[in-house]
Amino acid sequence: MTPTTSLASSPTVSPASPSAHRSTRHQSSPSPRADRVRVRRKHSVRKQRRALDRYTDSQGRLREVVALPGLAESVLIVDRDAATLGERLLVAHLAADEPAENAAVVCSHYVEDVRGSRHRCRCRRVTPKDLETTPFADEEAELRMATAWREQQPVDRRGRSYRLELLATGMSIPELRWRRYPAQGETGKPTLVSMRETIACMESYEPVCTFSLSALALHRGDTEVSTTVLRAELERVKESPIVLNRELRQAVLAAIEWQGLSMSEIAMRCGRIKFDSRGRESGETSWLARRLGILPEGGGNAPTPWIHSDVLALIARCGLGVAPREVGG
Repeated sequence: MTPTTSLASSPTVSPASPSAHRSTRHQSSPSPRADRVRVRRKHSVRKQRRALDRYTDSQGRLREVVALPGLAESVLIVDRDAATLGERLLVAHLAADEPAENAAVVCSHYVEDVRGSRHRCRCRRVTPKDLETTPFADEEAELRMATAWREQQPVDRRGRSYRLELLATGMSIPELRWRRYPAQGETGKPTLVSMRETIACMESYEPVCTFSLSALALHRGDTEVSTTVLRAELERVKESPIVLNRELRQAVLAAIEWQGLSMSEIAMRCGRIKFDSRGRESGETSWLARRLGILPEGGGNAPTPWIHSDVLALIARCGLGVAPREVGG
């Protein structure tokens, strides 16, 4: 029970003094400034809950990308079913010090990727833990490598190098992004590439992930540099069920050379069986070769460096008899 209620319900001999009335009003009524702060906060939350964009997925369902409030004034960028508000996928988790307009920037890049591909971009589902944590809480531990990304340049098998640079991308401030440079002796200009494409060309998560995390830690709280897209790209790489197939490919080729296995036998162990005109069975070697990045996918020009983690686990357990973690990404 508040002091105001106590005064009102207790019997009195004489009226309360003017000063008592003033004290009571001060305790029970919020100040005009506090009211304005609450109104602004409620308005901010309502703005954050608005749909940033909408699109139709490959199954013809309408989906929307929204910004939802997270812990410590962070913002969750979520892709969800526009009708049911279910099937929530985490696109990005923005820190409290990110400019408000960065939510729209992340959404724009994400929807552009979705519309440019045949399938919805791979993002994990939103979990209750997302509402109880702040993004990149472990970044401070990476400050020890804060300068490594500036001094080293990863190089892919074709001799092309990659750098994290501050680029002018049409925003009012420079943006931290990956850029690819031609191999020595080749002509051409540097090209802006996504973190996922950089990893694919390197066929390795490192040092790309570590360099990205270190750069983000170095620029944390820097209002003169935009790290929004790089943060979102790193989050999606970390949570995606689509992983690199390089280690699995090496394990399969080693089993063929040293254990006497064949591609056909490994495919059959995975349940991929075909029959010839005489009814004789054999393994679908083309299926296995495509999963391993040896042959291109149907309609593709080059083998893919990616494989779904479920398929990787199938080939590892059934085809090779090893734990998926031994050949994972």
